[in-house]
Amino acid sequence: MGEDEFADVYAATYKPLLGYALRRCDSPEDAADVVAETFAIAWRRAAEMPSGDEARLWLYGVARRVLGNQRRGARRRGLKTAALIAELSVAAPSRDGSSVVADVFGRLPDRDRELLALVAWEGLSTTEIATVLGCSSNAVSIRLHRARKRFARALRSAGVDRPPAAVRARPVLQESDLT
Repeated sequence: MGEDEFADVYAATYKPLLGYALRRCDSPEDAADVVAETFAIAWRRAAEMPSGDEARLWLYGVARRVLGNQRRGARRRGLKTAALIAELSVAAPSRDGSSVVADVFGRLPDRDRELLALVAWEGLSTTEIATVLGCSSNAVSIRLHRARKRFARALRSAGVDRPPAAVRARPVLQESDLT
C-alpha cells in the first residue's frame, strides 16, 4: 500500500476509529493514544492491510487489540501500585493515615524517585534501567546507590528506622562474592 492509499484510508477511517475508542476509553487522551497506536501499527503493517472497506474492519480489529493491551497494562500498573502503597502504608502509617514513607518518597528529587520506581515498581535491573535512561549500567548502579542512601537518610530523619523491603538498598556485591 502506497502513501496516497494509506492517506485515503486514514482520512476515511480516522473519525469512526476515534469514536470507537472514545466509547471504550476513560478519557479522550486514552482514546487518542489508541487511535495513534492503531495507525502506527497500520503504517508498519501496510502491506498486510486489505483494501477497500476491509481496511476499515481490519483497523477496528487492530484498535480492539490495542485497547486490550492498554487495559491489561493499566491493570498491571494498578495492581503493582496498590501492592506498593499497601506495603508502604503498613510500614509507617502517620497520624493522619497517610504513609510517612510515601510522603518522604514524594519529596525526593525526580531523578531519585524515577530510579527507585524503576527498580521497585517496574522490577527492572540496572542493565534494563541503563537502556531506559540511555546511560551505562555502571552509571545506573552509582546513581541508584546514591538515591537509596538519600532515601534511607530522609526516612531516618522522618522517624522511620527500618524501611519496607521494597525500598531498602540491596547489599553491594564484592568482587570476592563473584568468584
